[in-house]
Amino acid sequence: MAVTLDGFPARPLGAVGRLDLSWGQPATSAVRVGERMTAEAVAVDLEAGEVRLSMAATENPELWAFLKSLSPGQILSGEVAAIERFGVFVALDDGPPHPVFPGGGFITIPELSWRHLNDVSNVVRVGQRVSRKMLQFDTSNGEARLSLRATQPDPFHVFADRLTTGRRLRGRVTELAAVGAFVEVADGVEGLVPLGELDENPVTAPEEVVQVGDEVSVLVTEFDLTKASDHPPETFRPTSQSAELSPPRPGD
Repeated sequence: MAVTLDGFPARPLGAVGRLDLSWGQPATSAVRVGERMTAEAVAVDLEAGEVRLSMAATENPELWAFLKSLSPGQILSGEVAAIERFGVFVALDDGPPHPVFPGGGFITIPELSWRHLNDVSNVVRVGQRVSRKMLQFDTSNGEARLSLRATQPDPFHVFADRLTTGRRLRGRVTELAAVGAFVEVADGVEGLVPLGELDENPVTAPEEVVQVGDEVSVLVTEFDLTKASDHPPETFRPTSQSAELSPPRPGD
């Protein structure tokens, strides 16, 4: 929604996104064309030449002020209020209640653990007390984005401290993809065996060589601490670094 700011009548310089209109009522009923409004400036987009505004902030000044007072990296405590397929809501100890969501804190599934999760209840449950690291203030939803895994050592970095190219490892195949097979070689640490490294003979799909659950022996051919996983978020696999592996050749 475009907004003409007081004192700048030449053209609309303000912009209110759909999620910034209101946290508690439908966007269609939040405002009408020609109506005067009060909003808080959230950000300035120099390239677009506009100011991003939030009307929701003025509806919930206490919650907005609390969230603005938080800093990335700050540890926040609270109680797990609800578990959804897309993440976990946390009712924060010091913050006011959220007008829409079960809690003012939110943890996405990838931020719950460095490990691949099949069941969120293995990590948290409703009513559980938790302490999490603040990642950012999500102004669109009026919530603090939190992380559990940020409070724990990255298992890949711990493992990589003793990892060397050419090292033989044992692991379990956890997933098959077009690019190859993912193998868990330590608790919370996975590597990729590229499709071309699965067998000496050309294969068109990893299922021709291995299946999920197979125990395999591999060699480390490369590891990169800066390379992120290519897995999409819906797999619930943490976005973390991965090692590239290949099955040992005869004579290795």
